[in-house]
Amino acid sequence: MNEASDLLLADHLKKLKLPTVLREYEKQARQCAAENKGHVPYLSRLIELELIDRERRMVERRIKAAKFPAPKSLDSFDFKAIAALNKVQVLELARCGWIERRENVIALGPSGTGKTHIALGLGLAACQRGLPVRFITAAALVHELIEARDEKRLLRLQKQMLAPKLLIIDELGFVPLSKTGAELLFELVSQRYERSSTLITSNLPFEEWTETFGSERLTGALLDRLTHHVSILEMNGESYRLGQSRKTTQKH
Repeated sequence: MNEASDLLLADHLKKLKLPTVLREYEKQARQCAAENKGHVPYLSRLIELELIDRERRMVERRIKAAKFPAPKSLDSFDFKAIAALNKVQVLELARCGWIERRENVIALGPSGTGKTHIALGLGLAACQRGLPVRFITAAALVHELIEARDEKRLLRLQKQMLAPKLLIIDELGFVPLSKTGAELLFELVSQRYERSSTLITSNLPFEEWTETFGSERLTGALLDRLTHHVSILEMNGESYRLGQSRKTTQKH
């Protein structure tokens, strides 16, 4: 190919948004020529590389949009440290069928038992399977909802929070909610009920959720919706973080 043809091809590939083909076509041409392969295997290899790269970029965009505090996979979780946690159940949840069925997951256990890590791992698995995810702490979510209501943009925020196939609400129960905050959170969970999946982590058993929501009626109605189609992860045990910290200290 001459220089004019090269420039024209590069321009076409940029317009078609095929950056991997642009980057690889010369190298793959040389390789296929060396292997005595025709134009169809050459083209097939280029398109396959483009698709692999495109999927990787899409996963990266979904992870960024999810706003994870840190990307953590289930591969790095030490299931032996939390004997109460059902590893088979967690790995089955990582297949994301429950999200397709619009079911919920609730992870319960004391502080430090790895609930957030499991939530992040399941969120990452969902991103890798092409599902939009959003991660937020309960306190931050309630703060955003109250602020949006005060600024008359609550409907817009609710719409944003309804969009993800999976909404992860972390650390419910760490801070008691105001009456307004509790009602707004209940409203959002109700809107997502049987439309999309919600994953909640909490340091409180269900019978103590009234302390967070301040109303038995509201707590009962919320639990009715959350637990209608739910997988519950029991994560009672010694602090996972403390155990990990001890291991690190012993290594040094």
